Amino acid sequence: MPDSETVTIAGAWQKAKARLPDEDPASLSELFDRGLGITPAVLHAFPERRLSAMQCERLEQLLQRRATGEPLAYVLGRRGFWSLDLEVDPNTLIPRVDTERLVEVALQLIPPDADWQVADLGSGSGAIALALAKERPACRLLGIDKSAAALRVARRNAETHGLRRVCWLTGDWLSALQADSVDMLVSNPPYIAAADPHLQQGDLRFEPASALASGIDGLDDIRQLVQAAPRCLRGGGWLLFEHGWDQGAAVRALLAARGFESVRTEPDYEQRDRVSLGRWSQALRNR
Repeated sequence: MPDSETVTIAGAWQKAKARLPDEDPASLSELFDRGLGITPAVLHAFPERRLSAMQCERLEQLLQRRATGEPLAYVLGRRGFWSLDLEVDPNTLIPRVDTERLVEVALQLIPPDADWQVADLGSGSGAIALALAKERPACRLLGIDKSAAALRVARRNAETHGLRRVCWLTGDWLSALQADSVDMLVSNPPYIAAADPHLQQGDLRFEPASALASGIDGLDDIRQLVQAAPRCLRGGGWLLFEHGWDQGAAVRALLAARGFESVRTEPDYEQRDRVSLGRWSQALRNR
């Protein structure tokens, strides 16, 4: 049983702050809310309320894991993305706000009543595919990943949110797709250079390396996507993907050289290059 000063909510909060001095209050509040069932309202209104023995034990487990630097999303097993609360684990990349910009750009291209077939390449937790499925219910989504463990997480997320027009396929990038079969390809591929020191820092240390790094300049997987995408795209179909803030010019050149039209880069919420796209130029057809 914990000592008396950590049995109340206030005492538990102080203990957490002492163990995690660099944790921002919002993250600490999320740990209490999702990890202990103590909402922000309860946290502030009832600081004298006593924790149960189970909550005290659970708090100790959470603090131990977080103190090692393990990402909060993995500690809690959840991460919000778009309007969805998603399960995540170390087999999946942690969804980030920057990737919501990719969803926004895709939705700008897909008419509200479109029945397009859209493939999310490297789907991981299913974040992109599920966000698009929720916003464009007439579309058919394909979530593709080479990790069977990641796709198990994605399937559970789809079931949780009742999003049934998503088919999950195991495959390496476009290998699972037939020729001339999709109207849009979206992806958040690996785009960090293999020697980038950031891979050994912060949350990235715990995330799957295969979902982060891609060759000397970070563009190996993007080159593969750009080269292979036309085989799978229907005429007039779109390819769009997330990339690093300093890679916009390079990926636009790759898209243009492969024959894509309407090539452009959209900024993220901090006005940095983040999402590039192009339309396959062969046999354009009316939508």
